[in-house]
Amino acid sequence: MSTAQRYLRFAREEVRGRSPAYEALARGVAGDARLLGLIDELPAPKRQPNLLLASARFLGAPAEDAARFLSWTVRHWAEVRETMLARSTQTNEAGRCASLLPLLALLPPPLALIEVGASAGLCLHPDRYRYRYDDRPPLGDGPVVLDCRTNGLVPLPARLPSVVWRAGLDLDPLDVRDEETVRWLECLVWPGQDDRLTRLRAAIHLTRQDPPSLVRGDLNTSLPDLLAAAPKTATVVVFHSAVLPYLTPAARDRFTATMRALPVQWISNEGSPRLPAVLSRLTVPLPENRLTFLPALNEQPLAMAGPHGEWLHWLSPGATPPSHA
Repeated sequence: MSTAQRYLRFAREEVRGRSPAYEALARGVAGDARLLGLIDELPAPKRQPNLLLASARFLGAPAEDAARFLSWTVRHWAEVRETMLARSTQTNEAGRCASLLPLLALLPPPLALIEVGASAGLCLHPDRYRYRYDDRPPLGDGPVVLDCRTNGLVPLPARLPSVVWRAGLDLDPLDVRDEETVRWLECLVWPGQDDRLTRLRAAIHLTRQDPPSLVRGDLNTSLPDLLAAAPKTATVVVFHSAVLPYLTPAARDRFTATMRALPVQWISNEGSPRLPAVLSRLTVPLPENRLTFLPALNEQPLAMAGPHGEWLHWLSPGATPPSHA
């Protein structure tokens, strides 16, 4: 896939209907030969739309007008390039906990949580958020509210799971006490998504009060040591969201083989193409032209979900898969 095609797919499948500004910018980049040439000089993993757009905004690019954005980015390419090489799209979306909660509730408590690709650790607090699924009474009483539309017979728990231990693993853990780090996380929220920005800030405030343990390391080499520290009296859960796109195919295969061999519960929440074994077990069609995540327990897909936890379709009898989200 060419870089232009990648940006058009981002515009069509990820930000369409969610961030008009980003849709316009992504389409603009796809049609700008100057900027495409500069992007193509970057290492392949660094050419992603989210990283370019967030880096330019982080440096002050005008995001409200595509023509001005393209011109500004070309003129300031040296700074944009440096930022893209130094940073990663560590989007730490607490809303994804709304997709994870029903899976966590299926496991025997208490739970010990390990998040792979934890970023700042905001998703390590599923027991501390308040969930609003459709018009049901809120679940939990935390200060951060996560809204989620549902379809199907979602097995929502009567109470939040008991979490007795939590830790995160990341190549570059983010410290929410650092203001520049917080500003970067805010730039990873798409323009126009004020609800996500408000939620991010609230989740950061909660995490600052009781930050989880975050370990710097590679998921294929550092996970065993972190597992050894987990309490033996709890159900150990290794989970991740939107991490696998940043691995090479070989690293992804190695991680999959490792997870199959470990004595843990494995919850994955990745885009549909990322785990072939999960996708192959899906018995209903995916929504067309829309990025869809597949929350799965030990490689068994149990739901379809929005990338930011905004909707959840449980794969149960009697429910019709969504044509779009």
